[in-house]
Amino acid sequence: MALVEGCKHETEVTIPASAIEQETGKVAEQFQKRVQLKGFRAGKVPLSLVRKTYAADIRQKVIENLVPVHFDLKMKEENLRVVGQPNITDVHWHDGESVHFKADFEVFPDFELDNYVGVEIPYTEPVVTDEDIDKRVAEIRDQKATYLNEDPRPIAGGDYAVVSLESIEGADEPIRSDEVQVLIGGAETMPGFTENLTGSEVGDEKEFDVTYPEDYGREALAGKTVKFHVTVKGLRRKELPELNDEFAQDLGDFRTVDELKAAVRKSIFSQRQTDSEREAKDRVVEKLVEANEFPVPNVFVERQVENRVNERLRALEQQGVDTKSFKLDWQKVLEAQRADATKEVRASLILGRVAEKEAIGVTNDEVDREVNQIARQEQEAVASVRKKLQANGTLDRIASHIQTQKTLNFLFEKAVKTAE
Repeated sequence: MALVEGCKHETEVTIPASAIEQETGKVAEQFQKRVQLKGFRAGKVPLSLVRKTYAADIRQKVIENLVPVHFDLKMKEENLRVVGQPNITDVHWHDGESVHFKADFEVFPDFELDNYVGVEIPYTEPVVTDEDIDKRVAEIRDQKATYLNEDPRPIAGGDYAVVSLESIEGADEPIRSDEVQVLIGGAETMPGFTENLTGSEVGDEKEFDVTYPEDYGREALAGKTVKFHVTVKGLRRKELPELNDEFAQDLGDFRTVDELKAAVRKSIFSQRQTDSEREAKDRVVEKLVEANEFPVPNVFVERQVENRVNERLRALEQQGVDTKSFKLDWQKVLEAQRADATKEVRASLILGRVAEKEAIGVTNDEVDREVNQIARQEQEAVASVRKKLQANGTLDRIASHIQTQKTLNFLFEKAVKTAE
């Protein structure tokens, strides 16, 4: 057994002549049952003739049957945990003799993990101010605002212009809408709309260019200059609801504005606490990765790169991008993302080792809760959803995710928190 590099190993395996002869006899009998030769009925061809006529095919089948078995036996003897598929080479076959072959493969890394309890990280409990609460309440009022039609007059800053628009040129796919509400001078309104609609009146029709920034949210429009035909159809003003107990009661189980604000405070604190803890947990993992340098199997790295690429492609598809036409140079992608993917794999292996050392497992009840939630979201029977998740491997991923989160919670609880 030889260690080549990192997690890569190579070995030479011997299959005894007795095992070769025994398997050859079995395979030959299997061939005899189904082969047909002129002058013989099916299944009645003499075994000696079958072995002579189909010698090459029988030999290939014997190799296919025995190589995996004896490779696994060798790994058990060496107490090695193989990941991925071994590369089998140099198979030497001589009639009546043992068969020898070489195998190169990767193994699960064996590493020591110390000092994972008490990792020092910056962390402070989040604070919610009265200004934070007032801002969130203002956002709620804005969401509940009504828009009232105004008498016709020239459009000015702060007005809501109701327009129909259609792209004339510049867009990859046509843009058309019969009614769009545009806030003149609004932070999210493209300057081209504000400049060209200011001073317009109901009934006016205009053609003008709108240039979208390079970092625009819709990638299909990012960096593009699009010419629009726009018709002004109306003018509206926004009216906010009055902030009083009646407003609070309309929002839910609140009797007063003070109760609403208390709920808002709790919501903001909970979200900020979740975000702060997630950042702190990420920092714990980063420190553990930095402190524990060990080789990781290339097969794991390639799998992680593939996952990263697939996630990116799915995100693009959700934005309306046709990714089927993409031609990816896998080697370039692999090399570009190898460093980050390697860190992510190492982090995953470290979390797995912590879970093993601390006996952090997953209960059936914990998995059931996740399955039940998915069933509610998809409005399907729990049994049906579970069967589907079991079949496509998602159930195992759910259990793995739960274990990872419990492990991160453990590391965070045991970490030494210092001021930011």
